[in-house]
Amino acid sequence: MDVVEILPRLLMLRFPVGQAYLWCDGDELTLIDAGPSGSAARIAEAVTGTGRSVRDVRRIVLTHFHEDHADGAGEFAALSGAAVLAHPLDARVVRGEVPEPSPVFEDWERPIHARASELLPPRPANPARPPSVTEVTDGGVLDFGGGAHVVHAPGHTDGSIALHLPEHGALFTGDAVAASPLDGSVMLGVFNLDRSRAVASFQRLATLDVDVACFGHGDPVVGHASAALRASAGTYSR
Repeated sequence: MDVVEILPRLLMLRFPVGQAYLWCDGDELTLIDAGPSGSAARIAEAVTGTGRSVRDVRRIVLTHFHEDHADGAGEFAALSGAAVLAHPLDARVVRGEVPEPSPVFEDWERPIHARASELLPPRPANPARPPSVTEVTDGGVLDFGGGAHVVHAPGHTDGSIALHLPEHGALFTGDAVAASPLDGSVMLGVFNLDRSRAVASFQRLATLDVDVACFGHGDPVVGHASAALRASAGTYSR
């Protein structure tokens, strides 16, 4: 796992597939997504590498239920005691109450998905589940980053969320938006349940005024992120 400083208080934790983010408010930390199963020890190393304890991670906010973002949450919650938060529609999947719905693949996405599946570690038959999942909904404000606004961004999954930190001009999109691995350009996230809703969510996120945009896949945009989001979102139709 690579650890990359995006801002003085923001680290990106890059896994073979996807990435998580660690936001630092003094001695209190927030983990945004948690990687696949088996990631807890590497996340703990990243945390202690900042001079802090894993117990300083107070919350794990999941942008959606997919295994490369959520399967590490139960393991790391057990290590840290952190609360796990997710939208109600995806919290049911994270808790194991309902099966995971499968994406509706476009033809060009299938080889990309096959390659990503090869890079992910083998998934346990029974991934570690968080002891509980606190549900968060659109318009809620979480107690980190000067107030992190929850933005429901359905389409990639029904309960996908983004987090907007107005005080810092930062946006965490989960997989609602991505950066192309080819040229870093901003694009609609792939492997969606409902492409039309995903486009609508992308266009909603593009209305926010942000300087930094952090994606579930691909390099963040640091500086004038709103312009990049709006330019790309305008090319998609529902």
